[in-house]
Amino acid sequence: MEEKIIKTEYSEVMQKSYIDYAMSVIIARALPDARDGLKPVQRRVLYDMHELGIKYDKPYRKSARIVGDTMGKYHPHGDSSIYEALVVMTQAFKKGLPLIDGHGNFGNIEGDGAAAMRYTEARLEKVTQEAFLSDLDKDVVDFIPNFDETEKEPSVLPVKFPNLLVNGSEGIAVGMATSIPPHNLGEVLDAVKAYMQDESITTQGLMKYIKGPDFPTGGIVINKDELQEIYETGTGKIKVRGKVETEKGKAGKTNVIISQIPYPMIGANISKFLMDVAALSETKKTQDIVDISNQSSKEGIRIVIELKKDADVDNFINMLYKKTRLEDTFGVNMLAIAEGRPEVMGLRDIIRHNVAFQFQTATRKYTNLLAKEREKKEIQEGLIKACNVIDLVIEILRGSKDRAMAKACLTEGKVEGIKFRSKESKIMAAQLMFTEKQANAILEMRLYKLIGLELEALINDHEETMANIYRYEDILDRRDSMAQVIINELEEIRSAYAHPRKTVIENGAEAVYVEKKAEEMEVIFLMDRFGYARTIDQATYERNKEAAETENKYVFPCKNTGRICLFTDKGQLHTLKVMDLPFGKFRDKGVPIDNVSNFNGEKETVIAAASQMSLNLYRLIFVTRSGMMKVVDGGEFDVAKRTVAATKLGEGDQVVCVCPLTDQKHIVLQSAEGFFLKFPVEEIPEKKKNAVGVRGIKLGEKDFLEKVYFTQSGIDKTIEYKDKSFDLNRLKTAKRDGKGTKVRV
Repeated sequence: MEEKIIKTEYSEVMQKSYIDYAMSVIIARALPDARDGLKPVQRRVLYDMHELGIKYDKPYRKSARIVGDTMGKYHPHGDSSIYEALVVMTQAFKKGLPLIDGHGNFGNIEGDGAAAMRYTEARLEKVTQEAFLSDLDKDVVDFIPNFDETEKEPSVLPVKFPNLLVNGSEGIAVGMATSIPPHNLGEVLDAVKAYMQDESITTQGLMKYIKGPDFPTGGIVINKDELQEIYETGTGKIKVRGKVETEKGKAGKTNVIISQIPYPMIGANISKFLMDVAALSETKKTQDIVDISNQSSKEGIRIVIELKKDADVDNFINMLYKKTRLEDTFGVNMLAIAEGRPEVMGLRDIIRHNVAFQFQTATRKYTNLLAKEREKKEIQEGLIKACNVIDLVIEILRGSKDRAMAKACLTEGKVEGIKFRSKESKIMAAQLMFTEKQANAILEMRLYKLIGLELEALINDHEETMANIYRYEDILDRRDSMAQVIINELEEIRSAYAHPRKTVIENGAEAVYVEKKAEEMEVIFLMDRFGYARTIDQATYERNKEAAETENKYVFPCKNTGRICLFTDKGQLHTLKVMDLPFGKFRDKGVPIDNVSNFNGEKETVIAAASQMSLNLYRLIFVTRSGMMKVVDGGEFDVAKRTVAATKLGEGDQVVCVCPLTDQKHIVLQSAEGFFLKFPVEEIPEKKKNAVGVRGIKLGEKDFLEKVYFTQSGIDKTIEYKDKSFDLNRLKTAKRDGKGTKVRV
C-alpha cells in the first residue's frame, strides 16, 4: 500500500483538534440541555433503566447492572462517572426532585460517599416514569444512533416541566461552567402556566410565582432584592445562611442549634465548619464556647454549640456568619445547551425554551395519536359495514379459491372466479369498495364478532374514536386547546409531587460582629525547626525554659496583641498576628506558619524571627550570599502589610544573616572557600530597606559568603571550623571590602 503523507500547518491541526475536543465536552458531556435539564450521562442512565424495565413498582436492580448496561450501550466513558451521575440523581439533599429511587448506602449530606455499585440497588422514581419517560413510545422526540450505531437513543427526553430549574445543574466544561440552583416544583409549574397564559410576562411577573431558589437543605436567602437582576441576566451571587435557633441548656447555659445549612456546605464542608468553630475557640476569637456536637441523623441536621451562661448569643451567631461558612454564597451561572449551542439564560428564557419544547412534543404526540385514531376509524367503519352485509361477505369467502381472490373482490369488486348463489349477490359483490386495511381486518375477523353485544361494542368504540379524532384535531388546530392540555398535565404533576418551600427568601440584615478586645499580656513565642509556631504564658516558659530553648529554633517574648516578623532568605518580610497562633500548654502542637502568613516553605527559608514591637528598638544588619551588607533602622519594618520586601537583592542573591545591632565590635565574614575577613561593625553604612547595600568582602568567581559571626570586646569567640576549634580573635582586624585571609586549621 502506497504511503500517503498529508502536509499541513501544525498550529492549524492543534487549533481544530482542540476546538473539536472542547465542543465535544461542552455539548456531549458537561452541560445540560435546556429542554429536559439533563446532561447526556443522566439522560442515558434514565433511558437505560426505562429500557431494562426497572420501574418504580418493580424490584430494585443492582446499580452495577445499570452502569454496565449504560456504558456498553450508550455512554462509552468510565463507569465511575456513570455511577456518580446515578448516585446524585438519588440524593434528596442535592436534588429538588430525586429521579432515581436508591436502595442501600448512597452517601449522606455530611460528605460520606456511596457504597460501591455492586452493593447498591436502584429503580426509577414514579415521577420520572410519568413526567420524563411516559411519552417515549409516541415518537415525540428524535432517536439518534449510539456511539457504535448498534442501538438507538433519544436525543432528549420528553420532560413535561423545566427540570433545569427544578433540579438545577452543576458542571465544568472547557472554558465555561454552569451553576444553576434548584427551585420549588410547585412554584416552577405555576410560573410555566403563567407564561403560557401570557407570553409577554416579565421576569418580575414570573417572580410572583418563583420567589427564588429552593435548596433541598433549606436555609435562608438574604439578598432578596438582588434576585431579580440574577434572574434577568442568568448570573450573580445568592447569599445563603443556615437556620439558627436557640434553646435553654443545662445550668442556665444557652445552646445554639443549627438545623439547616447553606446549600454550598453539603459534604465535607460540614466537618470543616465544625473545625472552624473549634478554631475560633482555640485562637481565642471567642471564649464563649463550652462544647460542640454534631447530632445530625436521618431526620435532619442538628449541630449543637453550647455557650457559657453569660455569653452574648446574638453577637456569637453573627460571628458564625462572619467567620465560618454558615453564611455562604452560591454563584449562579445559568448556562445550558439551547438550540445546539451553549447559552447563558435568564429565568424567562429557560421557561420559554421549555414551553416551546412542550408544544413541539405535544404536536408530535397528538399528530401520531390522530393518525392512529384515523386508522382505527377506517377499520371500524369497514367492520361495521361488513357486519351489515355479513351474508354477502360469507358468500364471497366461501366462493373464493384463495385469500387474494376474496381480497380483490372486497377492495375492487372483482367477482371473476367466485361462486355466488345468485346473480343478485354477484351484482352486490361487484359494488363493494372496501379499503385495503378494511379488507384485511374483515378477512382476519373472528366469528364471535357477529354476536350482538360485540357489534354494539364496535359501534361504541367507533363513537369514541370519532370523539378522539375531533379532540385531537382541535388540539392540533388551536394553540389554546393544546396549551390547556399541557396545563392540565402540569396540574396533575403539581398535585402529585409538589411540596412546600424549604428555603426562606428575605432581605437579611448584614451580620454585625463586635470582636471583643483581648486582654493584653506578654507571651512567649516558640517556633521549632519544622516551622510550627505557638505561644505560651511566661510562667509555663519559666518552668520549661531549658526544654523550650533546646527544642525550638526561635524563642522570644512578645505581646499577644502584637505581630511577629519573619525574615526569609529571599529578602521577604512576612508578618503574622500573634492572635492567629494557638495559645496553650507547653506540649501542645503549634500551627505551620504557612497557614497563618504568606510564607511559602517550599520556596523560601526563615533566617530570622522577631517581635515587631522589639524591632523598633534596634537597627538590623543584613548580609547576603554575594557579600553585600547594610544596616537598616528597625522602625522601617513596622508595617501593616502581611508581606513586604525586607531588602533589595541582586539576581540569584540570597540573604545569609539578619541580626540586631547591639554591642558587637567586629563582624567576621566566612566564605565557602575558607576566606575570613574581620573588620569593625562601624564600617557598615546605614541604608534604607529598599537599598542593595555595600560590598563587605571580595569573593572569588565561584566563591560565596557562607557564615557571619560577631565578636565583642574582651570576650573570646571560638567556632567549629573543619571539625576543629578556631578562635576568631586570632584574625587580624582589616578593612571592609577586602579579600580576607585564607584559614587553614
